[in-house]
Amino acid sequence: MISWPMSVNRLASSWVWSLSLSLWLWVPGPVDLPSVGGSAQTVRQAESPERALERARELIERGRLDEALRLLKALNEREPHLPGLQRTLGVAYYRKADYERAIELLERVRARHPRDYEVIQLLGLSYYALGRVQRAIPLLEKIRDLAPDQVTASYVLGMSYARAGRMDEAVRAFAHMYDVAPHSAASHLLAAKVFLQQQMEDRAEAELRRALALTPRLPMAHFMLGEIDIFKGRVRESIDEFRRELEINPGFWLAYYRLGDAYARLEMFDRAMDNLRRAIWLNASFSGPFILMGKVLLKKGDALLAASMLERGVKMDPNNASGHYLLGQAYQRLGRTKDAQREFAVARKLREEQQE
Repeated sequence: MISWPMSVNRLASSWVWSLSLSLWLWVPGPVDLPSVGGSAQTVRQAESPERALERARELIERGRLDEALRLLKALNEREPHLPGLQRTLGVAYYRKADYERAIELLERVRARHPRDYEVIQLLGLSYYALGRVQRAIPLLEKIRDLAPDQVTASYVLGMSYARAGRMDEAVRAFAHMYDVAPHSAASHLLAAKVFLQQQMEDRAEAELRRALALTPRLPMAHFMLGEIDIFKGRVRESIDEFRRELEINPGFWLAYYRLGDAYARLEMFDRAMDNLRRAIWLNASFSGPFILMGKVLLKKGDALLAASMLERGVKMDPNNASGHYLLGQAYQRLGRTKDAQREFAVARKLREEQQE
């Protein structure tokens, strides 16, 4: 995994996570409504169908999807042709992440109301969620045309283009999302960033090369190439890329940190420490250089200084299992057995929690 500044290890950013985040960003979350009172699961005898449908919509907005679906199904048995019922059922199934049923209902609604914006967007997202990007693309393109300022539409459309192999169109979609010129170096850099979040390293690398061909001194491009090199095990090549980045952007502390990491991987510990110090002097609020410095110092046999660095690192990042484990090793070498056992226990607990 490529490492990013939020922790020593890369944050998980899988396709599923990104998809879930995209859908959450698109559809408003539950709102704090007053209680609707009484049983929400059945249509009340004295209640009109229209009022029952409104009550179901309130339940959906409150996130009580199972209750809403029971109410809507009961209403569907009594009044299947009630205006808005099939649409509301489709929305409920979408919010429930039952995309197949959502599509079945919403396609029927779209056939009768082809310009219903919400139906189009939910259908596009449902097809996208199921990986059926060829079906999603024309719907998402309609959303883009109807609402050109909708940034989530540009993101989902761009990812759909990318997964369909339509890379130039993906770059244009991301450029639109970030308000940059579609054929500029910035557009390729931004596309590369998105692809890296999706763990599409080869595509990201290609976009970075295109960006540098247009603007050879583009900030961040060489740094990202260095990250890809580390991910692919090309550590020496990563050093060259980080150095190029620092020629362009000498105050970029994260490049010093990753350069120190690369040297540490090659067991060039003195050079690693020099660059980790530079990172710390530019940004003393990030735990990564302190923890990595502690690891390097343990390798060099200086447990006392290692403990000092690691203590500072885990104070900033108390949920860093590796930091606690390394601190336990430092304490163990210093003969502080109880402190070592405490840190090992913390590291073990954190790793168990991360695996759940």
